[in-house]
Amino acid sequence: MEISTLATYHCLAFVWYFFVAYSITHVKTEERPSEVFLYGGQWKYLTVLNLVLQAVFYGVSFLADVLRLIKKLRCAKCIISSRDLLFSVLAFPVSTFVCISFWTLYIYNRELVYPKSLDGVIPLWLNHAMHTAVLPFALLEILALPHRYPAKKKGLILLGFVAFMYISWVLWIYSVTGEWVYPLFALFNPPGLAAFFAGSLAIIVAFYNFGEFLNRMIWGQSKFS
Repeated sequence: MEISTLATYHCLAFVWYFFVAYSITHVKTEERPSEVFLYGGQWKYLTVLNLVLQAVFYGVSFLADVLRLIKKLRCAKCIISSRDLLFSVLAFPVSTFVCISFWTLYIYNRELVYPKSLDGVIPLWLNHAMHTAVLPFALLEILALPHRYPAKKKGLILLGFVAFMYISWVLWIYSVTGEWVYPLFALFNPPGLAAFFAGSLAIIVAFYNFGEFLNRMIWGQSKFS
């Protein structure tokens, strides 16, 4: 894909994610059900954090494209490294995890992740923007250009650290409020919850490996030499 086309795409994707993140963080207070958006606000939900992550990623990608267009190649090289690290370790695996885990649990029992009371608060288009469109965007990014993945050990350590930080945030919210971020967590005893978190981490690691596999299958090794 031409650099100018990439720049246009990344700019539009950045604007889209900024708009979606803005929309969810500006849901009218009086319309919120009492059990939602209390301690920690929207920032306790992985879905909302992912929107911010995607906006940052596409902003960095657009900056890299602009630097390449104006021939600032030395600066572009550094930004491209940051772009690839963001995509490989976080943007692709987190988006894939958010989409697949959300809709799997929603079909099984929506009250565990997205209570029906939210239907009157969050429009249908916004629900799909947060939970559905993130996966096609991630796949399109792999098709659009090759990304250099870090060494496997480094990538998994970074991914594991971010996952640990989010789990710590969820547990901290529970310790303060006595309420779980997602009703699903209330179904587990402590060992069961630990097993659930471990299983979720294993799944997101699998998505990381899947992204790396797709990247190499589509672009091969030559693009990274």
